[in-house]
Amino acid sequence: MVEDGRTAREIFDEVMANPARKKFGFGEKLAIVNVDVQQAYTRTDLFKTAYETDPHQIEYINTISRMARERGMPVIWSRVAYKADAGDAGVWGTRTDTEDSLQNIKYHSERHQFDPRAEIADDDMTFTKRMPSAFFETPLASYLTWHKVDTVVVTGGSTSGCVRATAVDALSHGYRTIVPIETCADKHESYHFANLTDLQLKYADVEPVQAVIDWLEAR
Repeated sequence: MVEDGRTAREIFDEVMANPARKKFGFGEKLAIVNVDVQQAYTRTDLFKTAYETDPHQIEYINTISRMARERGMPVIWSRVAYKADAGDAGVWGTRTDTEDSLQNIKYHSERHQFDPRAEIADDDMTFTKRMPSAFFETPLASYLTWHKVDTVVVTGGSTSGCVRATAVDALSHGYRTIVPIETCADKHESYHFANLTDLQLKYADVEPVQAVIDWLEAR
């Protein structure tokens, strides 16, 4: 194991500066999968569990979602919540039990609500999930198959948690996977940049959001 004292951000910058790194690239049709853009994780003014990395994150998400929608490409929004007794949280809900705990995000609560800044259209797909990946026990995979999608753009939070899990599952389902840097957020820069680095090296194309905008503008 290399121990050279570099920060996660320094390693990320070095990896991203490598022009020889082969990309999966975009295919013919993408879907925007916006992971857990909900108040529990975005409203730093309301909840201790929320975080912010790029202050324009949701604006970027709205932009690429709008552009995809205008081109007849699917836009999906996931969020997480559990029933009153948290009996559907499984072992994930056993580590803590405070008002801020994951399993205490209840259906129809303020923490469950999408961030009001998120521009969600009537025909966008929305669903509540229970586990990190937006693919796990949700209608996402069949929805993407029906819409003949070959590329999944993953945004939201957290980079080290549900974004990462969704991106890994997207690749596992056979999709070209894109993670736009400015559209993801996490609690600490170490988690954020370490996981972006790992995604770039193994599972996804980690790109500036402008790369997604440029691709959509060319359609």
